[in-house]
Amino acid sequence: MNTLPTTLLNRITFQKEILTGKPTIRGLRISVDMILALLAKGATETEILEDYPMLEAEDLRAALLYAHYLVASETVIDRLAA
Repeated sequence: MNTLPTTLLNRITFQKEILTGKPTIRGLRISVDMILALLAKGATETEILEDYPMLEAEDLRAALLYAHYLVASETVIDRLAA
């Protein structure tokens, strides 16, 4: 990855007037959630970029990095004890 993580994370934006403040890609009406769902369903980077030509490969990496940071900072609860 040539881009520094902080630069990638700058692609994730939060604007109250766009998708009620959900994390989006560069202020577009494309949510991080949608990108992650497409990847989870097996869509390839090429397919996503063809279907959404306003996106760049770095946007997909930014969505993954954002998700990584959320999960990495998550508090783990003993689910068996809960």
